[in-house]
Amino acid sequence: MEQYEPEHLSAPQRAAVRRSLHGGRGALTRRSLLRASGTAALALGGLGALSACGIPPAGRAGDAAASDDHSAQEKRIAFSNWTEYMDVGEDDRSRPTLDAFTRRTGIEVAYTEDINDNVEFFGKIKPQLAAGQDTGRDLIIVTDWLAARIIRLGWAQKLDQANLPHAFANLSAQFRTPDWDPGRAYSYPWTGIPTVIAYNEKATGGRKVDSVTQLLDDPRLKGKVSFLSEMRDSVGLTLLDLGKDPASFTDADFDAAVGRLQKGVDTRQIRRFTGNDYTADLSKGDIAACVAWAGDIIQLQADNPAVKFSIPSAGYITSSDNMLIPAGARHRTNAEKLMDYYYEPPVAARLAAYINYVCPVDGVAGELAKIDASMASNTLILPGREMAAKSHSFRSLSAEEETAYEEKFARLIGA
Repeated sequence: MEQYEPEHLSAPQRAAVRRSLHGGRGALTRRSLLRASGTAALALGGLGALSACGIPPAGRAGDAAASDDHSAQEKRIAFSNWTEYMDVGEDDRSRPTLDAFTRRTGIEVAYTEDINDNVEFFGKIKPQLAAGQDTGRDLIIVTDWLAARIIRLGWAQKLDQANLPHAFANLSAQFRTPDWDPGRAYSYPWTGIPTVIAYNEKATGGRKVDSVTQLLDDPRLKGKVSFLSEMRDSVGLTLLDLGKDPASFTDADFDAAVGRLQKGVDTRQIRRFTGNDYTADLSKGDIAACVAWAGDIIQLQADNPAVKFSIPSAGYITSSDNMLIPAGARHRTNAEKLMDYYYEPPVAARLAAYINYVCPVDGVAGELAKIDASMASNTLILPGREMAAKSHSFRSLSAEEETAYEEKFARLIGA
């Protein structure tokens, strides 16, 4: 039997998956950054099973032929998204931006909130993708690591940029050149997800906490610091603090970052590594400062003004959720029109006002201010140019690197 993926799930990868699904981003609600960990989770939920079955890929990376496009004859789109990731009207039923798109174009959108977890969703669509069949979806939104894998396997349709003038023109610079899709040939981001430093100013005695060095070395924070149990977030921020680029680090750089964190464990500066369960402790002040997901902080601040965030001068980590058109989709042009529609500033502003994540569309501040002035000034939703310049992505990993790095990180956090 032909095996299309030589990768097998290692024990460290399995441990990483369990951390993510039970305590990390894979265990949260949509508004608390529901995510699964990277390649390891995918291997457990999808690719490992496919490899065992010997199902071949639809094509090599980047060479998936576009299916026959029925957009002109069939004015519709099937769109799969995460829960609570689309604006809803005051009646709690209508979807204003989608409804306006249909009125303008005549294209009906079958919108389904059937993505609760990257791994679970991939399990739904992988048999059709592997067999070269239509998944029944024209547009999907998945997190960057899964988008990278789908593109590499040849399971995403290459975009016709002529149908994406607003997206091409208005995409924020920080999202333009991911290493897994240079130039955005196959994807455009739906939203960005920053990893920053958060602190409770009552617990810090009014002091600001704004660096990994401070988290790890300030004796006044000893025993009241937490890092995240997601490798890319905690190691990524530590790499930046060491002056290394998370987009191009070496094995030695990774080891140095893990060693830096290990010292924090050994000296008991670090209280623990957490999933999103840090939020309750941060709000109470049991944790004084931590590495945190920005979406959580926006929510916490609504109830507790003592919760603050900071962007380290060394930079911060950003991941993204991304729009893709699966191989075999029947309505590519219609889907491209919808993708482009969400890059029109008034539409992007309406969406950002509802979901409260980083908007990847330039030029929306004025439109967002018309809706909510406080959101327009919130840099966790609209990073300014200076903040955006500090954004960094964790580079794609090979299967061998994933296994080795997860093993080292698992030892660090005691998983």
